[in-house]
Amino acid sequence: MLVVLPPSETKAAGGRGRPLDLDALSFPSLNPTRKVLVDELVALAADVPASRAALDLSERQDDEIARNAALWTSPTAPALRRYTGVLYDALDPASLTPAARRRLLVCSALFGLVGGTDPIPAYRLSGGSALPGRAGDTAPQGSSTGTSLRTLWRPELMPLLAEVDDLVVDLRSGPYAALGPARGAVTLDVHSEAADGSRTVVSHANKSHKGHAARLLASSRRRPRDAGGVLALLRDAGLRVEQAGEHALVLVVPR
Repeated sequence: MLVVLPPSETKAAGGRGRPLDLDALSFPSLNPTRKVLVDELVALAADVPASRAALDLSERQDDEIARNAALWTSPTAPALRRYTGVLYDALDPASLTPAARRRLLVCSALFGLVGGTDPIPAYRLSGGSALPGRAGDTAPQGSSTGTSLRTLWRPELMPLLAEVDDLVVDLRSGPYAALGPARGAVTLDVHSEAADGSRTVVSHANKSHKGHAARLLASSRRRPRDAGGVLALLRDAGLRVEQAGEHALVLVVPR
């Protein structure tokens, strides 16, 4: 079983690894596209106003642009240490075993799909970003001028995920799932339930619940083969989970 996570906008600074080496990353077939995007981000960083517009940044976030300028020279850190925030706090990757960390993948707007232990630099590029001058479909309404990254990644990530032999549990948020839908993957939505039984979809707080679920899945010795197996694993761990479709699960939490 493999668990696919979204990245985070926030990323830890620094690192002890050598500068970016694409050959050190999982899924080497993605390296040509990775190189194109890294080179484009480095070039874009030379134009600070254009970077702000393309990446939806304010002047107070110019340090993010500086990170992009140094993508080829800055130190790296394992992906699960690089990404920070609510989901990764709940996941607590530092306390996971090496085997558990190897079951975790991260979908990145810059690198496509990386293993949890892959060494990557700090960067800024979101799933909904659009780099100026890219040829292809136009970006979604509300994004910056340019073209959607899903135009670039979808033809590569969809077949890659389809070829995975293990069951895939897809915990990505919408913009990252759109980069390369994983057909047949088990998904998990989070709903909050009020005392009267009414439910609403959990938005920001769902990251914590998904991080906890990812930890349980990666740490388990069980290897479910379908949504029913994932449901049983999570229920046995004390979570309230329901099946909402052949491949869809819902985690119900109190409001």
